[in-house]
Amino acid sequence: MLIDRLVATALAGSLMLMAGGAGAQTVGPSGETATPSAEVRLSDADLAAVKEKGYKAALLWHTSSDFTNAVTSGAKDEFARAGIQIVATTDAGFDAARQRSDIETALAAKPNVILSLPLDPVTSAEAFRQALTDGTKLVFLSNLPKGYKHGTDYAAIVTDDLFQMGKQAADALAKALDGKGKVGYIFHDASYYVTNQRDQAFKTTIEKDYPGIKIVAEQGISDPARAEELASAMLVQHPDLDGIYVTWAEPADGVLSALRASGNTKTKIVTLDLAEPVALDMVKGGNVTALVADKAYELGRAMAAVGVKALLGQETPAFVVAPALTVTKQNVAQGWNDSLNRDAPQSVLDAAK
Repeated sequence: MLIDRLVATALAGSLMLMAGGAGAQTVGPSGETATPSAEVRLSDADLAAVKEKGYKAALLWHTSSDFTNAVTSGAKDEFARAGIQIVATTDAGFDAARQRSDIETALAAKPNVILSLPLDPVTSAEAFRQALTDGTKLVFLSNLPKGYKHGTDYAAIVTDDLFQMGKQAADALAKALDGKGKVGYIFHDASYYVTNQRDQAFKTTIEKDYPGIKIVAEQGISDPARAEELASAMLVQHPDLDGIYVTWAEPADGVLSALRASGNTKTKIVTLDLAEPVALDMVKGGNVTALVADKAYELGRAMAAVGVKALLGQETPAFVVAPALTVTKQNVAQGWNDSLNRDAPQSVLDAAK
């Protein structure tokens, strides 16, 4: 799922975290305070006002994955409540030119609202121009086309609460270590807004909130395939590590392999996003102590709700964030459903019994 978020680089340098340790929060492209997605709700009056209008919606995604499937499911369920027909659902395969073609094709069906993750800020700005001319309401996931203004060009940006994802990872590792110990910090060594902010939130929380825990080793990683190699080197230099934070689940699997190769059953791992290999280790009582994920289904629901409010001419928040959740052995089945709106892999469910 992480690759879905890696395309969200258009906000790098514009979305940011408001500093302040435990009081920090994710804020919007112009410093907007985040509105929790739970506050974006359609009332009975809203639903009554929009039903029978014959409104149509298009879902124009960047790729197809468990993440986008969950976002789509949330959006479809909310639009169904409002009597809005989905006339197009597309997958651009991470190709900005293909996404532009998808937009042009979808506009032929005359949607009244479009939900999309723009792949490229420049290409997308031009590609969505006709939609603006047509009066189509736009709601964006994580990215923003260059030069677009809230209230004029788009109804809202909806994204993860990135600070909370990193903070919850720090809290989970601290809990596993009883608030004391030495940890390693494996961060994403590339300019990607989503991973950079989540990583920094973990580090900030450890440094500000847990004085008994010291980050004694730091290692950047750009290629997940090198995770085992880099973790092995870290463990040679620091064989007494009590815990390791890993930037997302794929490289965390490599770190887990390094621990297994050295016979290390002590060092705890915490990472972000859901994946079967690390979840399986977690439920079996291995090194992985917790996984922190976003609520992808909720992202879609909130996007659709914002779209409906825009159709009704209501004021909409510029920047909306969906909550993070910590998944452990105890709540893995519920956590998977809360995040992705589907069951956890059968292997995970069986091992968790």
